[in-house]
Amino acid sequence: MSETPRWRHLASAAWRPGGALVVLAVFAVFPLVFTNGTVTTIAVDTLIFAASAVAWNLFSGYSGYISLGQAVFFGTGAYVVGIAARDWHLTGDTVFALLPLAGVLAGVLAVPLGLIALRVRRHTFVVVTIAFFFIAQLTATNLSVTGGSSGILAPSPNWDPATFNNPFYYIALALLVVTTVASWLIRRSRFGLQLRAIRDDEDRAAGLWFYFIGQALPQFAFDPFFDLSVVVMAFLGGLGTLAGPILGALIIEPGQQWFTLQYTNEYLSEILLGVLFLLVILFLPRGIIPTAGELVTKFRARLRQRRADAAGPPPVPGPAPGPAPVGSEAGTAGTEAGTATREARP
Repeated sequence: MSETPRWRHLASAAWRPGGALVVLAVFAVFPLVFTNGTVTTIAVDTLIFAASAVAWNLFSGYSGYISLGQAVFFGTGAYVVGIAARDWHLTGDTVFALLPLAGVLAGVLAVPLGLIALRVRRHTFVVVTIAFFFIAQLTATNLSVTGGSSGILAPSPNWDPATFNNPFYYIALALLVVTTVASWLIRRSRFGLQLRAIRDDEDRAAGLWFYFIGQALPQFAFDPFFDLSVVVMAFLGGLGTLAGPILGALIIEPGQQWFTLQYTNEYLSEILLGVLFLLVILFLPRGIIPTAGELVTKFRARLRQRRADAAGPPPVPGPAPGPAPVGSEAGTAGTEAGTATREARP
Protein backbone atom coordinates (compact mmCIF):
# COMPACT_ATOMS: atom_id res chain seq x y z
CA MET A 1 0.00 0.00 0.00
CA SER A 2 1.33 3.47 -0.90
CA GLU A 3 1.90 6.19 1.67
CA THR A 4 -0.83 8.52 0.42
CA PRO A 5 -3.76 6.15 1.05
CA ARG A 6 -2.27 5.38 4.47
CA TRP A 7 -2.17 8.98 5.70
CA ARG A 8 -5.60 9.64 4.24
CA HIS A 9 -6.87 6.59 6.08
CA LEU A 10 -5.33 7.89 9.31
CA ALA A 11 -6.77 11.37 8.70
CA SER A 12 -10.26 10.01 8.16
CA ALA A 13 -10.12 7.58 11.09
CA ALA A 14 -10.88 10.36 13.57
CA TRP A 15 -14.06 11.13 11.61
CA ARG A 16 -15.57 7.69 11.87
CA PRO A 17 -18.92 7.65 13.70
CA GLY A 18 -17.43 7.06 17.16
CA GLY A 19 -14.75 9.73 16.91
CA ALA A 20 -17.10 12.24 15.28
CA LEU A 21 -19.66 11.80 18.07
CA VAL A 22 -17.00 12.37 20.72
CA VAL A 23 -15.83 15.58 19.02
CA LEU A 24 -19.41 16.76 18.61
CA ALA A 25 -20.18 16.07 22.27
CA VAL A 26 -17.15 18.15 23.33
CA PHE A 27 -18.33 21.03 21.16
CA ALA A 28 -21.88 20.72 22.46
CA VAL A 29 -20.94 21.09 26.15
CA PHE A 30 -18.24 23.71 25.61
CA PRO A 31 -20.38 26.83 26.31
CA LEU A 32 -21.92 25.09 29.33
CA VAL A 33 -18.48 24.45 30.85
CA PHE A 34 -16.75 27.69 29.77
CA THR A 35 -19.29 30.41 30.51
CA ASN A 36 -16.95 33.40 30.28
CA GLY A 37 -18.27 35.86 27.68
CA THR A 38 -14.88 36.44 26.07
CA VAL A 39 -14.26 32.71 25.74
CA THR A 40 -17.65 32.02 24.15
CA THR A 41 -17.22 34.98 21.80
CA ILE A 42 -13.95 33.51 20.56
CA ALA A 43 -15.66 30.12 20.28
CA VAL A 44 -18.44 31.52 18.09
CA ASP A 45 -15.93 33.24 15.80
CA THR A 46 -13.90 30.04 15.61
CA LEU A 47 -16.89 27.92 14.59
CA ILE A 48 -17.92 30.46 11.93
CA PHE A 49 -14.40 30.48 10.48
CA ALA A 50 -14.24 26.68 10.69
CA ALA A 51 -17.45 26.39 8.64
CA SER A 52 -16.09 28.93 6.17
CA ALA A 53 -12.76 27.10 5.87
CA VAL A 54 -14.51 23.77 5.25
CA ALA A 55 -16.70 25.40 2.59
CA TRP A 56 -13.65 27.02 0.95
CA ASN A 57 -11.90 23.66 0.98
CA LEU A 58 -14.81 22.09 -0.89
CA PHE A 59 -13.82 24.06 -3.96
CA SER A 60 -10.20 25.12 -3.66
CA GLY A 61 -9.00 22.17 -1.61
CA TYR A 62 -10.58 19.51 -3.78
CA SER A 63 -10.21 21.15 -7.19
CA GLY A 64 -6.82 22.83 -6.72
CA TYR A 65 -8.13 26.23 -7.90
CA ILE A 66 -7.15 28.63 -5.11
CA SER A 67 -9.83 31.27 -4.65
CA LEU A 68 -9.04 34.55 -2.90
CA GLY A 69 -12.49 36.02 -3.44
CA GLN A 70 -14.52 34.05 -0.92
CA ALA A 71 -15.19 37.27 1.00
CA VAL A 72 -17.55 38.20 -1.86
CA PHE A 73 -19.94 35.45 -0.79
CA PHE A 74 -19.24 35.98 2.90
CA GLY A 75 -20.07 39.67 2.65
CA THR A 76 -23.09 39.02 0.43
CA GLY A 77 -24.56 36.73 3.06
CA ALA A 78 -24.01 39.36 5.73
CA TYR A 79 -25.68 42.12 3.73
CA VAL A 80 -28.62 39.92 2.71
CA VAL A 81 -29.45 39.25 6.36
CA GLY A 82 -28.86 42.89 7.31
CA ILE A 83 -31.03 44.39 4.56
CA ALA A 84 -33.83 41.84 5.04
CA ALA A 85 -33.90 42.27 8.83
CA ARG A 86 -33.96 46.06 8.44
CA ASP A 87 -36.63 46.25 5.74
CA TRP A 88 -38.84 43.49 7.15
CA HIS A 89 -38.45 44.72 10.76
CA LEU A 90 -37.31 41.36 12.09
CA THR A 91 -35.94 41.00 15.63
CA GLY A 92 -34.88 38.31 18.04
CA ASP A 93 -34.80 34.67 17.02
CA THR A 94 -36.66 35.35 13.76
CA VAL A 95 -33.46 36.75 12.25
CA PHE A 96 -32.01 33.23 12.22
CA ALA A 97 -34.68 32.29 9.67
CA LEU A 98 -32.89 34.52 7.16
CA LEU A 99 -29.78 32.34 7.10
CA PRO A 100 -31.05 29.98 4.35
CA LEU A 101 -32.04 33.02 2.28
CA ALA A 102 -28.50 34.37 2.62
CA GLY A 103 -27.11 31.09 1.33
CA VAL A 104 -29.50 30.92 -1.61
CA LEU A 105 -28.94 34.50 -2.83
CA ALA A 106 -25.19 34.32 -2.40
CA GLY A 107 -25.26 31.01 -4.27
CA VAL A 108 -27.20 32.66 -7.09
CA LEU A 109 -24.50 35.33 -7.26
CA ALA A 110 -21.84 32.63 -7.37
CA VAL A 111 -23.24 31.13 -10.59
CA PRO A 112 -22.33 33.95 -13.04
CA LEU A 113 -19.08 34.65 -11.21
CA GLY A 114 -18.18 30.99 -11.41
CA LEU A 115 -18.99 30.81 -15.12
CA ILE A 116 -16.58 33.68 -15.71
CA ALA A 117 -13.80 32.59 -13.36
CA LEU A 118 -13.75 28.93 -14.38
CA ARG A 119 -13.02 29.86 -18.00
CA VAL A 120 -9.43 30.68 -17.09
CA ARG A 121 -6.49 28.64 -15.82
CA ARG A 122 -5.39 28.37 -12.21
CA HIS A 123 -3.04 31.36 -11.91
CA THR A 124 -5.43 33.65 -13.76
CA PHE A 125 -8.26 32.24 -11.67
CA VAL A 126 -6.62 33.67 -8.52
CA VAL A 127 -6.38 37.12 -10.10
CA VAL A 128 -10.00 37.02 -11.29
CA THR A 129 -11.30 36.12 -7.82
CA ILE A 130 -9.34 38.99 -6.30
CA ALA A 131 -10.92 41.34 -8.87
CA PHE A 132 -14.38 40.08 -7.86
CA PHE A 133 -13.55 40.91 -4.26
CA PHE A 134 -12.63 44.54 -4.91
CA ILE A 135 -15.66 45.04 -7.17
CA ALA A 136 -17.94 43.75 -4.41
CA GLN A 137 -16.30 45.93 -1.75
CA LEU A 138 -16.57 49.08 -3.87
CA THR A 139 -20.18 48.26 -4.71
CA ALA A 140 -21.15 47.88 -1.06
CA THR A 141 -19.37 51.14 -0.23
CA ASN A 142 -21.24 53.18 -2.83
CA LEU A 143 -24.79 51.75 -2.81
CA SER A 144 -27.46 53.38 -0.68
CA VAL A 145 -29.27 50.08 -0.05
CA THR A 146 -26.19 48.78 1.77
CA GLY A 147 -25.81 51.91 3.86
CA GLY A 148 -22.65 52.92 2.05
CA SER A 149 -19.60 53.40 4.22
CA SER A 150 -21.85 53.61 7.33
CA GLY A 151 -22.98 50.01 6.93
CA ILE A 152 -26.06 48.35 8.41
CA LEU A 153 -26.81 47.80 12.07
CA ALA A 154 -28.16 44.43 13.19
CA PRO A 155 -31.23 44.25 15.45
CA SER A 156 -30.24 43.81 19.08
CA PRO A 157 -31.82 40.69 20.63
CA ASN A 158 -33.16 41.03 24.16
CA TRP A 159 -31.52 37.93 25.62
CA ASP A 160 -30.05 37.05 29.01
CA PRO A 161 -26.52 38.54 29.09
CA ALA A 162 -25.21 35.47 30.91
CA THR A 163 -26.05 33.19 27.97
CA PHE A 164 -26.19 35.78 25.18
CA ASN A 165 -23.62 33.99 23.01
CA ASN A 166 -25.13 30.51 23.31
CA PRO A 167 -27.73 30.79 20.50
CA PHE A 168 -25.03 32.04 18.13
CA TYR A 169 -22.71 29.26 19.27
CA TYR A 170 -25.15 26.44 18.63
CA ILE A 171 -26.30 27.85 15.28
CA ALA A 172 -22.64 28.15 14.23
CA LEU A 173 -22.02 24.59 15.43
CA ALA A 174 -25.00 23.37 13.39
CA LEU A 175 -23.64 25.13 10.29
CA LEU A 176 -20.24 23.55 10.85
CA VAL A 177 -21.80 20.09 11.17
CA VAL A 178 -23.88 20.56 8.00
CA THR A 179 -20.87 21.85 6.07
CA THR A 180 -18.65 18.98 7.25
CA VAL A 181 -21.26 16.37 6.37
CA ALA A 182 -21.66 17.97 2.92
CA SER A 183 -17.88 17.87 2.48
CA TRP A 184 -17.81 14.19 3.44
CA LEU A 185 -20.63 13.29 1.07
CA ILE A 186 -19.14 15.25 -1.83
CA ARG A 187 -15.71 13.77 -1.23
CA ARG A 188 -17.16 10.26 -1.60
CA SER A 189 -19.42 11.05 -4.58
CA ARG A 190 -18.75 10.95 -8.30
CA PHE A 191 -19.39 14.68 -8.42
CA GLY A 192 -16.68 15.10 -5.80
CA LEU A 193 -14.23 13.36 -8.09
CA GLN A 194 -15.10 15.77 -10.89
CA LEU A 195 -15.04 19.09 -9.09
CA ARG A 196 -16.02 18.82 -5.40
CA ALA A 197 -17.35 22.34 -5.12
CA ILE A 198 -20.08 23.89 -2.98
CA ARG A 199 -20.35 27.33 -1.30
CA ASP A 200 -23.79 27.72 0.27
CA ASP A 201 -22.90 26.82 3.86
CA GLU A 202 -20.17 29.46 3.93
CA ASP A 203 -22.69 32.11 2.96
CA ARG A 204 -25.11 31.14 5.72
CA ALA A 205 -22.23 31.39 8.18
CA ALA A 206 -21.67 34.95 6.95
CA GLY A 207 -25.29 35.87 7.74
CA LEU A 208 -24.81 34.48 11.26
CA TRP A 209 -21.57 36.46 11.57
CA PHE A 210 -23.40 39.70 10.75
CA TYR A 211 -26.08 39.10 13.38
CA PHE A 212 -23.47 38.14 15.97
CA ILE A 213 -21.14 41.09 15.31
CA GLY A 214 -24.03 43.53 15.14
CA GLN A 215 -23.02 45.56 12.08
CA ALA A 216 -22.01 45.06 8.44
CA LEU A 217 -19.42 47.49 7.08
CA PRO A 218 -17.87 47.17 3.59
CA GLN A 219 -14.32 46.98 4.92
CA PHE A 220 -15.25 44.16 7.30
CA ALA A 221 -17.93 42.28 5.34
CA PHE A 222 -15.58 42.25 2.33
CA ASP A 223 -12.33 41.83 4.21
CA PRO A 224 -9.21 40.57 2.38
CA PHE A 225 -7.91 39.15 5.65
CA PHE A 226 -10.96 36.90 5.76
CA ASP A 227 -9.76 35.26 2.57
CA LEU A 228 -6.22 35.00 3.88
CA SER A 229 -7.42 33.55 7.20
CA VAL A 230 -9.56 30.89 5.53
CA VAL A 231 -6.74 29.91 3.16
CA VAL A 232 -4.20 29.63 5.99
CA MET A 233 -6.63 27.56 8.08
CA ALA A 234 -7.13 25.07 5.26
CA PHE A 235 -3.42 24.91 4.39
CA LEU A 236 -2.33 24.56 8.02
CA GLY A 237 -4.72 21.72 8.83
CA GLY A 238 -4.39 19.96 5.49
CA LEU A 239 -5.59 21.15 2.10
CA GLY A 240 -8.14 18.81 0.54
CA THR A 241 -8.75 16.82 3.75
CA LEU A 242 -12.01 16.61 5.66
CA ALA A 243 -10.78 17.56 9.14
CA GLY A 244 -7.87 19.81 8.12
CA PRO A 245 -9.78 23.13 7.77
CA ILE A 246 -11.49 22.57 11.12
CA LEU A 247 -8.18 21.88 12.85
CA GLY A 248 -6.64 24.95 11.24
CA ALA A 249 -9.54 27.14 12.39
CA LEU A 250 -9.30 25.78 15.94
CA ILE A 251 -5.64 26.81 16.01
CA ILE A 252 -5.60 30.12 14.12
CA GLU A 253 -8.79 31.95 15.12
CA PRO A 254 -8.33 31.61 18.92
CA GLY A 255 -4.68 32.57 18.44
CA GLN A 256 -5.60 35.71 16.51
CA GLN A 257 -8.21 36.66 19.09
CA TRP A 258 -5.75 36.13 21.92
CA PHE A 259 -3.10 38.34 20.31
CA THR A 260 -5.72 41.03 19.70
CA LEU A 261 -6.73 40.99 23.36
CA GLN A 262 -3.18 40.86 24.72
CA TYR A 263 -1.50 43.52 22.58
CA THR A 264 -2.60 47.05 21.70
CA ASN A 265 -1.19 46.86 18.16
CA GLU A 266 -4.29 45.93 16.16
CA TYR A 267 -2.20 44.91 13.16
CA LEU A 268 -0.03 42.43 15.07
CA SER A 269 -2.35 39.48 14.52
CA GLU A 270 -2.55 40.29 10.80
CA ILE A 271 1.23 40.47 10.53
CA LEU A 272 1.58 37.15 12.34
CA LEU A 273 -1.05 35.62 10.06
CA GLY A 274 0.97 36.61 7.01
CA VAL A 275 4.15 35.22 8.55
CA LEU A 276 2.35 32.00 9.46
CA PHE A 277 1.11 31.65 5.89
CA LEU A 278 4.66 31.88 4.55
CA LEU A 279 5.94 29.39 7.13
CA VAL A 280 3.21 26.90 6.30
CA ILE A 281 3.89 27.17 2.55
CA LEU A 282 7.65 26.77 3.05
CA PHE A 283 7.89 24.14 5.79
CA LEU A 284 4.49 22.46 6.05
CA PRO A 285 3.01 22.59 2.53
CA ARG A 286 0.90 19.47 2.99
CA GLY A 287 -0.58 20.60 6.32
CA ILE A 288 -0.63 19.09 9.81
CA ILE A 289 -2.89 16.09 9.18
CA PRO A 290 -1.21 14.78 6.00
CA THR A 291 2.28 15.43 7.40
CA ALA A 292 1.44 13.72 10.69
CA GLY A 293 -0.03 10.78 8.77
CA GLU A 294 3.12 10.44 6.68
CA LEU A 295 5.32 10.59 9.79
CA VAL A 296 3.23 7.88 11.48
CA THR A 297 3.47 5.72 8.35
CA LYS A 298 7.26 6.13 8.20
CA PHE A 299 7.59 5.42 11.93
CA ARG A 300 5.57 2.23 11.62
CA ALA A 301 7.67 1.14 8.63
CA ARG A 302 10.92 1.72 10.57
CA LEU A 303 9.48 -0.14 13.56
CA ARG A 304 8.61 -3.14 11.42
CA GLN A 305 12.10 -3.07 9.89
CA ARG A 306 13.75 -2.99 13.33
CA ARG A 307 11.67 -5.94 14.48
CA ALA A 308 12.62 -7.86 11.36
CA ASP A 309 16.34 -7.07 11.89
CA ALA A 310 16.15 -8.15 15.55
CA ALA A 311 14.59 -11.48 14.62
CA GLY A 312 17.52 -12.26 12.31
CA PRO A 313 17.48 -13.67 8.78
CA PRO A 314 14.94 -16.41 8.08
CA PRO A 315 16.27 -20.02 8.07
CA VAL A 316 17.55 -21.25 4.73
CA PRO A 317 15.74 -24.48 3.70
CA GLY A 318 17.98 -27.51 2.90
CA PRO A 319 18.03 -29.32 -0.45
CA ALA A 320 15.10 -31.62 -1.13
CA PRO A 321 15.92 -35.36 -1.02
CA GLY A 322 16.40 -36.80 -4.52
CA PRO A 323 17.00 -40.26 -6.01
CA ALA A 324 20.02 -42.14 -4.66
CA PRO A 325 23.17 -42.08 -6.78
CA VAL A 326 23.93 -45.14 -8.81
CA GLY A 327 27.05 -45.99 -6.79
CA SER A 328 25.45 -45.74 -3.36
CA GLU A 329 24.38 -48.61 -1.13
CA ALA A 330 20.71 -48.05 -1.92
CA GLY A 331 21.46 -48.09 -5.64
CA THR A 332 23.53 -51.29 -5.33
CA ALA A 333 20.84 -53.02 -3.28
CA GLY A 334 18.21 -52.07 -5.80
CA THR A 335 20.34 -53.47 -8.66
CA GLU A 336 20.96 -56.76 -6.84
CA ALA A 337 17.25 -57.17 -6.06
CA GLY A 338 16.40 -56.65 -9.73
CA THR A 339 19.00 -59.25 -10.84
CA ALA A 340 17.71 -61.85 -8.38
CA THR A 341 14.16 -61.41 -9.61
CA ARG A 342 15.16 -61.94 -13.25
CA GLU A 343 17.16 -65.15 -12.39
CA ALA A 344 14.23 -66.61 -10.46
CA ARG A 345 11.94 -66.39 -13.53
CA PRO A 346 11.57 -69.69 -15.52
